[in-house]
Amino acid sequence: MAPDTDKALAGRTAVVTGASSGIGRAIAQSLGGAGAHVVLGGRTKDAMDESVTRITAAGGTAEAHVHDVRNVDEARALVDRAMTSTGRLDVMVNNAGVSYPEPIVDGDPEHWRTMLETNILALLVGSQAAVHAMRACGADGHIVNISSVASLNPASGVYGATKHAVNCINESLRRELFDDPIRVVTIMPGAIATSFARNFDPAVLELMVSSMGGDTDPAQFTPGDRLSDEVLAGAQRSMSEHLCTPEDVAEAVLWAITRPAGVHLASLVVRPKKDLNL
Repeated sequence: MAPDTDKALAGRTAVVTGASSGIGRAIAQSLGGAGAHVVLGGRTKDAMDESVTRITAAGGTAEAHVHDVRNVDEARALVDRAMTSTGRLDVMVNNAGVSYPEPIVDGDPEHWRTMLETNILALLVGSQAAVHAMRACGADGHIVNISSVASLNPASGVYGATKHAVNCINESLRRELFDDPIRVVTIMPGAIATSFARNFDPAVLELMVSSMGGDTDPAQFTPGDRLSDEVLAGAQRSMSEHLCTPEDVAEAVLWAITRPAGVHLASLVVRPKKDLNL
């Protein structure tokens, strides 16, 4: 019989990076709702504090820490905070990610650096720190690495290349941990209604905003702007066949880490019925 995910994580501790918004926020709240003590890491304190309040109101426990995931010492410190707070780490979700979907010939090297450090280096450091922590406390742990369906496309630019790397790292780490009670899974989301889209091409932003209808003016949004929850929720409602929700990904994460001990899900793809070509 499959485990009951209602409070399946009671007594366990989870770390979630990129937890200020979108997929990371949804995952943190989902794990907290399932009974885990959640350590949220991200850049926006107010947003994470709201998630802590929601988790606490639902009977869970959580703490939020502002950090730069690209800083190796700060990335390791987030895992250390979990061990200090509860003496254990059971779930590590490397979710922080960024995309600049610009052509290579016109690309900004600083954008490339940001993607490489956020999407690859931070994930490597987080995974390594998590393994050491899980071994230290004897946890039957899970490391969840958030990739992308872009990793399945051989012509998906620099961002896609970083997610190809995530998949390679995930499989390599999974094999390295065959003799440990630590399972590794990569989740590959498709098009999701999150502020991750803020760096997309203006035409894509205009499509998302225009899909809401009403008086919303697409011209007021430019690449790099943070998209409000209202805009994202409206876009998802009107484009439900083209956009999944962050909660859809969070459900996949919770399902993956609550499988029986003998079941190892190496990867999951979560995509809408009709993919947008982003």
